Amino acid sequence: MVIAPVQVKICCIHSPDEARMALSFGAAALGLVSEMPAGPSNLSDEAIRDIVESVPSSVGTFLLTAVTDADRLVEKALACGVNTIQLWDPLAPGDYQRLRAALPGVSLVQAIHVMGRSAVMQAIEAAPQADALVLDSSNPQVPYRWESQAGRTHDWEISREIAETVDCPVLLAGGLNAGNLEFAIRTVRPYGVDVCSGVRTDDALDRRKLVSFFEALRKIPA
Repeated sequence: MVIAPVQVKICCIHSPDEARMALSFGAAALGLVSEMPAGPSNLSDEAIRDIVESVPSSVGTFLLTAVTDADRLVEKALACGVNTIQLWDPLAPGDYQRLRAALPGVSLVQAIHVMGRSAVMQAIEAAPQADALVLDSSNPQVPYRWESQAGRTHDWEISREIAETVDCPVLLAGGLNAGNLEFAIRTVRPYGVDVCSGVRTDDALDRRKLVSFFEALRKIPA
């Protein structure tokens, strides 16, 4: 079985220094957290713009947010200067088209919370609206959405079914680290992986964990 090259998105980036470190190891995209209900510290729009302006324009800069108001999303994307919006919650019908009209050139990525097989149909419904899907392990329901859910994995067989079914790229997220990366990629066959807690220690990007993560990725036989 041939494993295609997997793109890496490092999420929860806090500063230009962390951004440069992630890119130096081979990350193709950066996740910038804003207005999320729980998890890593939320960044201001100004802090996100500082990070975005510190990296090449070819880098994927993902604004990760639970905001669902289309007008506010447009304002935030313009204020932050990102090239991608990662939507943690689904939008109202028609709002995807509104965002595309207002933000030409900005990609829309929809999170799918893989809590069971219902996620397959959610992904099928979301895929036509999105440029990519992120398959994660978070529970967006109250009260869980207000609790940190870092480091949790989910049923990767369900994510594999999604990856094989939808027509857009999928990124696998949730509890990935150097130890489980090969098994996750071989199971799901994603376009990319999205990692946060697996490469951080005490809320800071950890160089040793980054080395281990990218070494594990490179060791996966093609």
